[in-house]
Amino acid sequence: MSARNEPSADRPASLDFTATPEQAGERLDRAFAGMGSLSRSRVKALVEAGHASRDGVATRDPSESLRPGVRYSLAVPPPEAATPLPQAMDLTILFEDRHLIVLDKPAGLVVHPAPGHAEGTLVNAILHHAGEELSGIGGEKRPGIVHRLDKDTSGVMVVAKSEAAHQALSAAFAERDLERSYLALAWGTPSPVSGSVDAPIGRHPADRKRMAVVSRGGKHALTHFSTERAWGAACALLRCRLATGRTHQIRVHMAHIGHPLVGDPVYCRRTPAAARGLPEAAREALLAFPRQALHAQTLGFRHPVSNEPLRFTSPLPPDMTALIAALDAQG
Repeated sequence: MSARNEPSADRPASLDFTATPEQAGERLDRAFAGMGSLSRSRVKALVEAGHASRDGVATRDPSESLRPGVRYSLAVPPPEAATPLPQAMDLTILFEDRHLIVLDKPAGLVVHPAPGHAEGTLVNAILHHAGEELSGIGGEKRPGIVHRLDKDTSGVMVVAKSEAAHQALSAAFAERDLERSYLALAWGTPSPVSGSVDAPIGRHPADRKRMAVVSRGGKHALTHFSTERAWGAACALLRCRLATGRTHQIRVHMAHIGHPLVGDPVYCRRTPAAARGLPEAAREALLAFPRQALHAQTLGFRHPVSNEPLRFTSPLPPDMTALIAALDAQG
């Protein structure tokens, strides 16, 4: 197989090949997707939209079986402009090439436009920053969000700039073929000081805006944790490693075992009893913390194209560092 008329390695103008005897009976969409530039869902959409041909005759059937000696072609239109508007914003870039961007997301930054957050998001910022370097994902000139951090969680994120990178990174996250660890300040001190929380997570039965550990209908969720530091029985700095990636997983699991995160407005709605063990200044600093004290410190994965191992770390942000200083100052 070969691709021709390629403006870039990630965005060919067309994909063309002559089916070999070994390919007899293979699905048309699978064959085009196997050429590595487009996802199978994208290929299927293009075929159904009339962009494919067989020996010059249009075909709209993605499941069509290949015939040896027949020439197949798929015209790939240029990506459409993204719906979110580009916006200039300061970004802390840890690594960037033509396939991906690794950045240190600040707390308070929403990742993707949504109702109530139509602009001022990370996607808007990357559209401005990367501009024409985005080769198109799903036919749209947009960054590939393969994982998300909650608005008020800070730390390391990776974003795809090409469809090939998006596919490979999505697979790595789906298969958990990567390293992710977080630092969290939690109320109380776990006993034992390290362990795992293996409990399914689903929508809260009484509040659909929250997640919860559920007895039925949830998705498997596994979090490993260890105590990095502790301040008596009042507060602990935990390292959490994700074996799965469910919505609000660390926040839900830590609250489930009785150690909700400091500042979490969703899963810590009452003043924890552990707060009574702190001097007034430290207690007030922790109770006034305006977000969940959660930071994505480490992200390691293989480069989606070169397969080179990459690993990135982010220091604790100033607001969490100040909390630790307030705890240390208790004497």
